[in-house]
Amino acid sequence: MSLSTSWFLHRAVRSFSTSAKTNINCHRASIARIGRLTYARMYPTIMVQSDGSTITIRYHEPRKIIKMPLDLTTLTEAERRKRLESRKPKIKVVIEDDVDDDFKLDSYEHLWKK
Repeated sequence: MSLSTSWFLHRAVRSFSTSAKTNINCHRASIARIGRLTYARMYPTIMVQSDGSTITIRYHEPRKIIKMPLDLTTLTEAERRKRLESRKPKIKVVIEDDVDDDFKLDSYEHLWKK
């Protein structure tokens, strides 16, 4: 195998690797989450169910809290309508300020005359 072929093969194998790049140091984890495909351990996480109860579970990613979605079929019609209305975008109120400009330059002329 020639040198260029082995270099290309080495680069191809590294590109399909699941581990992180070797030039990233230990300070990267303090900025963002570690980009691993699979985590080596399970992390304690709080799961909030749709009724408000909480359960501590073991989760494969380091998260603090997981909130389960609310089942809309269990709500009454009024509650369902209220929840769906809260999801719609709010209408922005445009306030137009009509400023009456009664500034008179002559009243301040004594300040710059000597």
